[in-house]
Amino acid sequence: MKFDRSARRKLWSHTMTVLAGLCALVALIPLGSVIYQAVLLGGPVLSLSFLTSNPPLPCTPSVGTSCAVGGIGSAIQGTLVLVGLAAAISVPIGLAAAIFAVEYRGRFLGLAISFTADVLTGVPSIIAGVFIYAYFVIYDPSIVFSALTGSLALSVIMVPIVTRTCEEALRTVPHSLREAALALGIPKWRTTLQIVLMTALPAVLTGILLSVMRASGEAAPLLFTAFGSRLGFQGFNNPINALPLLIYNFAESPYKNWIDLAWGAALILIILILIASVLSRLVVGRMVRRMRGG
Repeated sequence: MKFDRSARRKLWSHTMTVLAGLCALVALIPLGSVIYQAVLLGGPVLSLSFLTSNPPLPCTPSVGTSCAVGGIGSAIQGTLVLVGLAAAISVPIGLAAAIFAVEYRGRFLGLAISFTADVLTGVPSIIAGVFIYAYFVIYDPSIVFSALTGSLALSVIMVPIVTRTCEEALRTVPHSLREAALALGIPKWRTTLQIVLMTALPAVLTGILLSVMRASGEAAPLLFTAFGSRLGFQGFNNPINALPLLIYNFAESPYKNWIDLAWGAALILIILILIASVLSRLVVGRMVRRMRGG
Protein backbone atom coordinates (compact mmCIF):
# COMPACT_ATOMS: atom_id res chain seq x y z
CA MET A 1 0.00 0.00 0.00
CA LYS A 2 2.82 2.41 0.89
CA PHE A 3 4.53 1.65 -2.39
CA ASP A 4 1.33 2.32 -4.29
CA ARG A 5 0.81 5.69 -2.56
CA SER A 6 4.41 6.68 -3.17
CA ALA A 7 4.19 5.66 -6.81
CA ARG A 8 0.98 7.63 -7.28
CA ARG A 9 2.53 10.71 -5.70
CA LYS A 10 5.59 10.47 -7.94
CA LEU A 11 3.43 9.93 -11.02
CA TRP A 12 1.28 12.95 -10.11
CA SER A 13 4.38 15.06 -9.45
CA HIS A 14 5.99 14.12 -12.80
CA THR A 15 2.68 14.72 -14.63
CA MET A 16 2.30 18.21 -13.19
CA THR A 17 5.95 18.99 -13.94
CA VAL A 18 5.46 18.02 -17.57
CA LEU A 19 2.22 20.04 -17.79
CA ALA A 20 3.92 23.07 -16.25
CA GLY A 21 6.77 22.77 -18.75
CA LEU A 22 4.30 22.55 -21.64
CA CYS A 23 2.46 25.65 -20.39
CA ALA A 24 5.74 27.53 -20.20
CA LEU A 25 6.57 26.42 -23.74
CA VAL A 26 3.18 27.58 -25.01
CA ALA A 27 3.69 30.94 -23.30
CA LEU A 28 7.04 31.35 -25.09
CA ILE A 29 5.57 30.71 -28.53
CA PRO A 30 4.13 34.24 -29.01
CA LEU A 31 7.38 35.81 -27.82
CA GLY A 32 9.43 33.61 -30.12
CA SER A 33 7.19 34.33 -33.10
CA VAL A 34 7.41 38.09 -32.53
CA ILE A 35 11.20 37.99 -32.29
CA TYR A 36 11.46 35.72 -35.35
CA GLN A 37 9.24 37.98 -37.45
CA ALA A 38 11.11 41.11 -36.34
CA VAL A 39 14.49 39.55 -37.16
CA LEU A 40 13.24 38.22 -40.50
CA LEU A 41 11.76 41.51 -41.73
CA GLY A 42 13.81 44.06 -39.78
CA GLY A 43 17.23 42.43 -39.87
CA PRO A 44 18.05 43.24 -43.54
CA VAL A 45 17.77 47.02 -42.99
CA LEU A 46 20.06 47.18 -39.96
CA SER A 47 23.31 49.09 -40.39
CA LEU A 48 25.27 51.83 -38.67
CA SER A 49 23.61 54.52 -40.78
CA PHE A 50 20.22 53.05 -39.90
CA LEU A 51 20.88 53.89 -36.25
CA THR A 52 22.14 57.43 -36.88
CA SER A 53 20.29 58.90 -39.88
CA ASN A 54 16.80 60.41 -39.91
CA PRO A 55 13.72 58.79 -41.50
CA PRO A 56 13.44 59.27 -45.28
CA LEU A 57 10.64 60.69 -47.36
CA PRO A 58 7.91 58.17 -48.28
CA CYS A 59 8.67 56.19 -51.42
CA THR A 60 7.44 53.11 -53.27
CA PRO A 61 10.09 51.57 -55.56
CA SER A 62 9.30 51.10 -59.23
CA VAL A 63 11.08 49.20 -62.01
CA GLY A 64 14.70 50.30 -62.20
CA THR A 65 14.50 52.59 -59.16
CA SER A 66 15.02 52.17 -55.44
CA CYS A 67 14.02 54.09 -52.36
CA ALA A 68 16.20 55.48 -49.62
CA VAL A 69 15.81 53.43 -46.45
CA GLY A 70 17.02 56.13 -44.07
CA GLY A 71 17.23 55.43 -40.39
CA ILE A 72 15.74 55.86 -36.93
CA GLY A 73 18.33 58.12 -35.31
CA SER A 74 15.78 60.78 -34.41
CA ALA A 75 13.42 58.16 -32.96
CA ILE A 76 16.14 56.67 -30.74
CA GLN A 77 17.16 60.12 -29.56
CA GLY A 78 13.53 61.06 -28.92
CA THR A 79 12.85 57.88 -26.96
CA LEU A 80 15.83 58.55 -24.69
CA VAL A 81 14.72 62.15 -24.12
CA LEU A 82 11.08 61.30 -23.46
CA VAL A 83 11.70 58.33 -21.19
CA GLY A 84 14.55 60.10 -19.37
CA LEU A 85 12.48 63.19 -18.62
CA ALA A 86 9.46 61.06 -17.69
CA ALA A 87 11.61 59.03 -15.28
CA ALA A 88 13.00 62.23 -13.73
CA ILE A 89 9.42 63.33 -13.07
CA SER A 90 7.79 60.06 -12.04
CA VAL A 91 10.46 58.26 -10.00
CA PRO A 92 10.72 60.85 -7.17
CA ILE A 93 6.93 61.23 -7.03
CA GLY A 94 6.24 57.50 -7.12
CA LEU A 95 8.97 56.65 -4.61
CA ALA A 96 7.85 59.37 -2.18
CA ALA A 97 4.24 58.19 -2.47
CA ALA A 98 5.28 54.58 -1.82
CA ILE A 99 7.33 55.56 1.25
CA PHE A 100 4.42 57.54 2.68
CA ALA A 101 1.92 54.74 1.99
CA VAL A 102 4.09 52.12 3.73
CA GLU A 103 5.60 54.07 6.61
CA TYR A 104 2.37 55.90 7.47
CA ARG A 105 -0.03 53.10 6.61
CA GLY A 106 -2.51 54.00 9.33
CA ARG A 107 -3.31 57.38 7.83
CA PHE A 108 -6.13 57.95 5.39
CA LEU A 109 -3.81 59.59 2.83
CA GLY A 110 -1.57 56.52 2.77
CA LEU A 111 -4.55 54.26 2.03
CA ALA A 112 -5.76 56.72 -0.62
CA ILE A 113 -2.34 56.63 -2.32
CA SER A 114 -2.39 52.83 -2.57
CA PHE A 115 -5.96 52.78 -3.87
CA THR A 116 -5.28 55.53 -6.43
CA ALA A 117 -2.14 53.78 -7.68
CA ASP A 118 -4.11 50.54 -8.13
CA VAL A 119 -6.77 52.35 -10.14
CA LEU A 120 -4.31 54.27 -12.33
CA THR A 121 -2.32 51.11 -13.08
CA GLY A 122 -5.36 49.65 -14.82
CA VAL A 123 -6.26 52.79 -16.79
CA PRO A 124 -5.53 52.48 -20.56
CA SER A 125 -2.39 54.37 -21.53
CA ILE A 126 -4.20 56.38 -24.20
CA ILE A 127 -6.18 58.09 -21.44
CA ALA A 128 -2.94 59.61 -20.15
CA GLY A 129 -2.27 61.15 -23.56
CA VAL A 130 -5.82 62.48 -23.86
CA PHE A 131 -5.62 63.97 -20.35
CA ILE A 132 -2.36 65.84 -21.02
CA TYR A 133 -3.60 66.91 -24.47
CA ALA A 134 -6.85 68.32 -23.08
CA TYR A 135 -5.06 70.14 -20.27
CA PHE A 136 -2.59 71.90 -22.56
CA VAL A 137 -5.22 72.66 -25.20
CA ILE A 138 -7.05 74.68 -22.53
CA TYR A 139 -4.10 76.33 -20.75
CA ASP A 140 -1.18 76.45 -23.21
CA PRO A 141 -2.03 75.44 -26.81
CA SER A 142 1.39 76.54 -28.08
CA ILE A 143 3.12 73.42 -26.69
CA VAL A 144 0.38 70.81 -27.05
CA PHE A 145 2.61 68.77 -29.39
CA SER A 146 6.02 68.77 -27.75
CA ALA A 147 8.60 66.71 -25.91
CA LEU A 148 7.36 68.18 -22.63
CA THR A 149 3.78 66.98 -23.06
CA GLY A 150 4.99 63.59 -24.28
CA SER A 151 7.14 63.18 -21.18
CA LEU A 152 4.27 64.22 -18.93
CA ALA A 153 1.98 61.66 -20.59
CA LEU A 154 4.55 58.91 -20.02
CA SER A 155 5.08 60.02 -16.43
CA VAL A 156 1.34 59.61 -15.77
CA ILE A 157 1.79 55.96 -16.79
CA MET A 158 4.99 55.48 -14.80
CA VAL A 159 3.98 57.04 -11.47
CA PRO A 160 1.44 54.34 -10.42
CA ILE A 161 3.79 51.55 -11.54
CA VAL A 162 6.68 53.00 -9.53
CA THR A 163 4.39 53.57 -6.54
CA ARG A 164 2.96 50.05 -6.44
CA THR A 165 6.23 48.20 -7.10
CA CYS A 166 8.18 50.29 -4.60
CA GLU A 167 5.38 49.95 -2.08
CA GLU A 168 5.52 46.16 -2.29
CA ALA A 169 9.32 46.26 -2.09
CA LEU A 170 9.26 48.37 1.08
CA ARG A 171 6.69 46.07 2.68
CA THR A 172 9.16 43.18 2.44
CA VAL A 173 11.50 44.90 4.92
CA PRO A 174 10.92 43.36 8.38
CA HIS A 175 9.24 45.69 10.85
CA SER A 176 11.74 44.59 13.50
CA LEU A 177 14.47 46.34 11.51
CA ARG A 178 12.62 49.63 11.86
CA GLU A 179 12.05 49.06 15.56
CA ALA A 180 15.73 48.29 16.13
CA ALA A 181 16.79 51.50 14.38
CA LEU A 182 14.29 53.60 16.31
CA ALA A 183 15.39 51.96 19.57
CA LEU A 184 18.94 53.15 18.88
CA GLY A 185 17.69 56.72 18.67
CA ILE A 186 17.85 57.06 14.90
CA PRO A 187 15.22 59.54 13.62
CA LYS A 188 12.35 58.08 11.62
CA TRP A 189 13.33 59.89 8.41
CA ARG A 190 16.87 58.52 8.57
CA THR A 191 15.54 55.06 9.38
CA THR A 192 13.31 55.22 6.33
CA LEU A 193 15.90 56.55 3.90
CA GLN A 194 19.12 54.91 5.10
CA ILE A 195 17.87 51.57 6.41
CA VAL A 196 14.45 50.65 5.03
CA LEU A 197 14.99 52.08 1.56
CA MET A 198 18.54 50.73 1.23
CA THR A 199 17.41 47.28 2.33
CA ALA A 200 14.69 47.25 -0.33
CA LEU A 201 16.85 48.99 -2.95
CA PRO A 202 17.27 46.00 -5.33
CA ALA A 203 13.51 45.47 -5.54
CA VAL A 204 12.93 49.23 -5.81
CA LEU A 205 15.33 49.45 -8.76
CA THR A 206 13.58 46.52 -10.41
CA GLY A 207 10.25 48.32 -10.14
CA ILE A 208 11.71 51.53 -11.56
CA LEU A 209 13.24 49.68 -14.50
CA LEU A 210 9.92 47.92 -15.09
CA SER A 211 8.17 51.27 -15.38
CA VAL A 212 10.89 52.62 -17.69
CA MET A 213 10.56 49.63 -20.04
CA ARG A 214 6.76 49.96 -19.99
CA ALA A 215 7.00 53.64 -20.94
CA SER A 216 9.59 53.05 -23.66
CA GLY A 217 7.14 50.86 -25.59
CA GLU A 218 4.06 53.09 -25.34
CA ALA A 219 2.79 54.73 -28.52
CA ALA A 220 -0.83 55.62 -27.65
CA PRO A 221 -0.14 58.55 -25.27
CA LEU A 222 2.44 60.00 -27.67
CA LEU A 223 -0.10 60.26 -30.51
CA PHE A 224 -1.76 63.19 -28.72
CA THR A 225 1.38 64.78 -27.27
CA ALA A 226 4.81 64.19 -28.85
CA PHE A 227 3.14 63.94 -32.30
CA GLY A 228 6.36 62.87 -34.09
CA SER A 229 9.01 64.54 -36.23
CA ARG A 230 11.50 63.47 -38.90
CA LEU A 231 14.14 65.67 -37.26
CA GLY A 232 16.05 65.10 -34.07
CA PHE A 233 15.48 66.81 -30.73
CA GLN A 234 14.58 70.47 -31.39
CA GLY A 235 13.79 71.55 -27.84
CA PHE A 236 11.22 70.63 -25.21
CA ASN A 237 8.59 72.90 -26.78
CA ASN A 238 8.68 71.22 -30.21
CA PRO A 239 7.35 67.87 -31.51
CA ILE A 240 9.66 64.90 -31.11
CA ASN A 241 9.89 61.39 -32.51
CA ALA A 242 10.01 58.09 -30.61
CA LEU A 243 10.47 54.45 -31.55
CA PRO A 244 6.93 53.22 -30.74
CA LEU A 245 5.45 56.29 -32.42
CA LEU A 246 7.54 55.73 -35.55
CA ILE A 247 6.57 52.04 -35.64
CA TYR A 248 2.88 52.88 -35.38
CA ASN A 249 2.93 55.60 -38.05
CA PHE A 250 5.19 53.82 -40.54
CA ALA A 251 3.76 50.30 -40.20
CA GLU A 252 0.31 51.38 -41.37
CA SER A 253 1.64 53.43 -44.31
CA PRO A 254 1.50 52.14 -47.92
CA TYR A 255 5.15 53.03 -48.61
CA LYS A 256 7.69 50.22 -48.86
CA ASN A 257 10.64 52.06 -47.32
CA TRP A 258 8.56 53.20 -44.34
CA ILE A 259 7.30 49.68 -43.69
CA ASP A 260 10.88 48.33 -43.79
CA LEU A 261 11.88 51.11 -41.40
CA ALA A 262 9.08 50.16 -39.01
CA TRP A 263 10.25 46.53 -38.87
CA GLY A 264 13.83 47.62 -38.25
CA ALA A 265 12.69 49.97 -35.49
CA ALA A 266 10.64 47.16 -33.92
CA LEU A 267 13.72 44.93 -33.86
CA ILE A 268 15.84 47.69 -32.29
CA LEU A 269 13.20 48.34 -29.63
CA ILE A 270 13.05 44.64 -28.75
CA ILE A 271 16.85 44.51 -28.52
CA LEU A 272 17.01 47.62 -26.30
CA ILE A 273 14.39 46.26 -23.91
CA LEU A 274 16.11 42.87 -23.83
CA ILE A 275 19.48 44.47 -23.06
CA ALA A 276 17.94 46.64 -20.34
CA SER A 277 16.25 43.59 -18.78
CA VAL A 278 19.46 41.53 -18.74
CA LEU A 279 21.59 44.37 -17.38
CA SER A 280 19.03 45.18 -14.68
CA ARG A 281 18.96 41.57 -13.51
CA LEU A 282 22.75 41.42 -13.40
CA VAL A 283 23.05 44.69 -11.48
CA VAL A 284 20.25 43.86 -9.04
CA GLY A 285 21.62 40.34 -8.52
CA ARG A 286 25.07 41.73 -7.75
CA MET A 287 23.58 44.24 -5.30
CA VAL A 288 21.68 41.47 -3.51
CA ARG A 289 24.80 39.33 -3.20
CA ARG A 290 26.80 42.27 -1.91
CA MET A 291 24.16 43.15 0.70
CA ARG A 292 24.12 39.54 1.86
CA GLY A 293 27.90 39.53 2.08
CA GLY A 294 28.36 36.90 -0.66
